[in-house]
Parts: sequence; C-alpha cells; structure tokens
Amino acid sequence: MDHQTPENPAFIPYNSEKFEVAEMIERSRLFYKWADKRRSLRMFSDQPVPRQVIENIIKTASTAPSGAHKQPWTFCAVSNPEIKSEIRKAAEKEEFESYNHRMSDEWLEDLKAFDTDWNKPFLETVPWLIVVFSRSFEWSENGQKHQNYYVKESVGLACGMLLNAIHNSGLVALTHTPSPMNFLQEILGRPKNERPFLLIPVGYAAKEAQVPKLKRKSLEEISVWYE
Repeated sequence: MDHQTPENPAFIPYNSEKFEVAEMIERSRLFYKWADKRRSLRMFSDQPVPRQVIENIIKTASTAPSGAHKQPWTFCAVSNPEIKSEIRKAAEKEEFESYNHRMSDEWLEDLKAFDTDWNKPFLETVPWLIVVFSRSFEWSENGQKHQNYYVKESVGLACGMLLNAIHNSGLVALTHTPSPMNFLQEILGRPKNERPFLLIPVGYAAKEAQVPKLKRKSLEEISVWYE
C-alpha cells in the first residue's frame, strides 16, 4: 500500500542500500571484526576532544528507533572541570557505599577481574562526560502531560548506537552506573521528567591503557536458530 498521496504527504519513499550476497557477507564480517575491537576502558587521556565530534556522536545516537518516535532521551555533554569534579565526588560517595555495604560477596568477586574499586579519577581526567537521561513523559506548551512509550528500551538502543559512534570516532568510553544516580539530576539541574540512565566518560585511551583479557561468548552460546 502506498501511503504517500497528495492527501497524505506524511510518508516519503525509503531507498535502502542493496548489495550482492558476497558483498553483504563481507561487509557484515568486517563490521563485526571492527565492533569486536570495542572495549570498555577506565584509563583515559586528558587530551582534548573537539565539541563537534561529540555533537556528531550524539546526533548518531539520536537516530535510534523509539516507541512512537517519541525520542525519550536527553544527552548532557559535560566538559566543565568544576562540574566534572562535582560529579566525581558524588559518584565516589555512592560507589564507596556500594563496594563496602551494598554489593554481595559474589558481585565483588566477579569484579576482581576488572581491578576496579570505588575510586573514579577518570571522571575528571576524561575530556567529556555524556550523561544520558531517559524521559518518562513530556510537557506540552499548554502544560499538558504526554506519555512516552518503551522508554528504557528506546534509550538503551540509543546508548548502543552512541557507543558504536564513539568507537567509530577512534575514542573510548565506559558505561558507568554508580547507583543510585539521582545526584546527576541534581548537579545538572534536570527536570523531574528526566531520570539518569548512564554516565559515559568519553575520550582518548591513555598511552598506558590496559584492559582485562576477556573472552566473549561464542555464537553458539548466544544464539538459537530455527530454520
């Protein structure tokens, strides 16, 4: 059915790229090999990153699908040293409580492979922090409340695209989740319809950067095929 008519101009033609099977297989293989190089990092350089790069990364994230196209996200990009310092202090306060009182013994044991603790100096070292907020609802100009749909799913998809965009730019990131994260809403002065979703440091890898020697699950472990 063709939705685009003079009476209904809300639809436009969609023209996708098409490839021969051999090229499709090769492109998908190369993209996987590239994506497989992405790692979460905690060792950042303080080398500046141009704002335009961060803008393009956020715009890429905003192309993610969302429930009813509500786009229920806000990306706060922070480079101000004073604000980063304030975020670090608040994050470390919550992380200290988590490492010393909230986390189970099993959780702490699982974290040993990452050699991490409640100290988070990278929150100040890194040139940019991208704080992702989910928007549960919106207010119209006349003060009417409008619901957003599939908010967590939509914001999660946007964050995945954000991480790939960061990787594509030659930068590194960490999906940091100090819990609870209400301090981010307070420090950044965000409205009540927004809730912190992820705190993502973004920058160049430090020269001495290392990552744990980990192995991803195999295709057989993560997929089930019905053919």
